[in-house]
This record gives sequence, structure tokens and C-alpha cells, in this order.
Amino acid sequence: MSDQSQNIGPPTGTGPLAKREARLAWGLLAPTIAIVSAVVVLPLLAIFWISFKPIGLADLRPPAPVAREALRGADDKLRVEYRIRNSSQSEVIRAVTLSDELPAGVTMREADERCSFSGAAYTCDLGDLEGGQRERVSIFVTIDGDEDAAEEAIEGSAPTMTGKGKNILTNAEFTLENFARVFDGDEFWGVLWVTLFYTVVGTVGALVFGLFAALLLNKEFRGQGLLRGLYLFPYVAPVIAVAFAWVILFDPFSGSANALLIQMGVTDQAINFFGERPLALIMVTVFEIWRYFPLSFLFILARMQSIDTDMYEAADMDGASPFQKFWYLSVPQLLGILSVLFLLRFIWTFNKFDDIFLLTGGNAGTRTLTVNVYEQAFAVSNIGAGAAVAVVIFGCLLLFSFFFFRTMSREEGL
Repeated sequence: MSDQSQNIGPPTGTGPLAKREARLAWGLLAPTIAIVSAVVVLPLLAIFWISFKPIGLADLRPPAPVAREALRGADDKLRVEYRIRNSSQSEVIRAVTLSDELPAGVTMREADERCSFSGAAYTCDLGDLEGGQRERVSIFVTIDGDEDAAEEAIEGSAPTMTGKGKNILTNAEFTLENFARVFDGDEFWGVLWVTLFYTVVGTVGALVFGLFAALLLNKEFRGQGLLRGLYLFPYVAPVIAVAFAWVILFDPFSGSANALLIQMGVTDQAINFFGERPLALIMVTVFEIWRYFPLSFLFILARMQSIDTDMYEAADMDGASPFQKFWYLSVPQLLGILSVLFLLRFIWTFNKFDDIFLLTGGNAGTRTLTVNVYEQAFAVSNIGAGAAVAVVIFGCLLLFSFFFFRTMSREEGL
């Protein structure tokens, strides 16, 4: 009896069935893991790799010999001419060769001394090409038959080029110069402060306005659905449309906002809202709040409508004020969704690029880390420095997430 009772119970997880289920689970998860790795992990590793490489925008394409073939001249100067260049301006390509074949009806009369023929086929040994070096190879020919057809045949076939060049993307040359450039001087800390101000104020503002909007619409009244739809307009509208609408609205010369302020006597002259410090930073932060508070509003309203109304009825019977009901009943119920929204909005706002770029282009004290990535990688053509800034952004968000989850776990433990 005791032996039978010991055998009865849940599986321990180490038997053949449990192992088979574990293998099946990993097999089902394998496609998802592969897709996540391809979409997220591999680009992230590539950014880390590039951040330690002295690489510019022109170095993204590996060095290779490039040749253009054309039939030039006439009569005794008729020739097949190759214009060859090194695609890299700095790296040497070694042991460069050109191989091609003359089409039917075309006969070689005289060739470049670097070329050797085997029938109609030939190979030209060009040696080493320095960075940016250009070469010409001419093969004088005679054409028996239609010259236009021969020209079309010559220019329609591409020669075969070979050569070995050092690829800066894959070699073992690394440097810390990119990170030294990022942290050099006071520029980085100023950009970081702007990023933190924009992110923290924008995130908190979007949550506060979303909470306020949810409180207003958490009642049944006529036209409630239409008003909710209008609240969602800033979030669903195309960002390029609303950004340019704001730029036109607050334009210092023809904007309606300046005209209204002058008519009301608030100011004597036009205000350059997106061109003066620190007003430009405040304006792009206000735009961030206005554009993204509907997302917070939508989630908070959904959570508020799931709260049991019996608590509010009991509070009414106890004589609680509206503020007391909000602070002691609603807020504890909303802390979960507010914390998740804060985490998501912080990460999204920290990575935000298009809003600031469309409004100010990063000028007038609105240059954030993401704008810095663009400027380093494309405006300055320093891909390595841009990748280094991206790594710094990843580190900042990783650090924030660590402290956030540690704080949340501590609060749950209390």
C-alpha cells in the first residue's frame, strides 16, 4: 500500500516523456529563436563590431577593382579600352588581373604589354592598385563585318576582374578612437542631458495627460465614441504631416501662433519657437507629449474600465471625496499599467529620431543621441563613430532597464 502511494504523483520531469516534450518544445521554439536572432541579435552584434572599427561611409563596400569596357577610336586607332580603378581610396588591391575574350569578327592587332593572349581569350596582369589608383588597358583591333554589332558585343560583355584587398569590415584591426571621439569634450554630456530631459519629461507628460484624458472619458455620455476617436488622432496621424503642421503653425514669419500672440499683446515681436534655446527643446518635448499621450490614454482607460465599481460605491457611502477615491482606489489599481507604459515610453522616446529631425533637424539645442548617430554616420561619414553612439544608447537603456526591474521587484516584494 505504501509502495503504491509513493508511485502516485506528478511526473518528476526527468523521464522519457518529459525529455521528449522538452525536445518538442525546443523544436517548436527554434524558428522563433532563429527569426529573433536574425532580426535583433545579429544587427546588434554587427553594431558592436563596427563600433570598434575605424570605418567610414565609403568603407562599407569592400575594396575591389572596377572596370569599364568600351570600343573607341577608328581605323588604325580602333581599340578595346578598359578603364580600371580601385573602388577604395585608401586600401591596396593586390594581384589585380583582367580577363576577357574578343567576340567573333574582332581580331587583335596590338595589345598592351601586360596582356597575354590564348586565341581570342586574354588575361592582363595589372599588379597592385593603390587606393584610388586608375589604369587604362588598350587592345588595338580590326573588325571584319558589322562594326555596330561588334561594338554591341564588346560592350555587352563584362570582363572578369580578380584581386585581393584588405576588407576593413572583416579584418582584425580594432580601435577605441570611436568611443574616445564620442566622449571627447563637453559635447557628449550636453547631448546626453538634452536626451534625458526630452525622454523623462516627454514620458512623464504623456502618462500624466493620458491619465487625465482617461479620467475625463471614463464616464458614459453622448458623443463619447467620437471624442475618443479625436483623442487618438495625434497618434494615428502620419508623423511627417503633423510635424510640418506644427512647423507651419509656429513659423516666426507666417505662423498663426505668432500672429495670434501679437494680436493679443502677449509679445511685441515674432517668436522663433523651433530656432531658439531653450524654447526649441521645450517645443519638441511638448510635441512628444501631444503626439503620444493617446497611447497612454488608451491603455489606462481600458484598465480603469476593468476596475470593480463596488469599491467606488462603498467609498461613496463612506463619504470619500473624488480625490480620495482617485488616490486610494484608482492609483493602486493603475500602478501596474502605468509602470509598463513608463518603461515602454521611456525606451521608445529615448530612441526617437524622426520627430526631432523633422521639427528642428537637431539644431537649437535639440540634438539627442539618436540625432548624433545620424550626424556621425551620415553627415560626417564616420560609420564607426555612429555605431559607437548607438552602443552608448544601448548601454544607457540596458542600465535603465536593470534599475527599473530591480526597483519593481523590490516594490513587489514589499
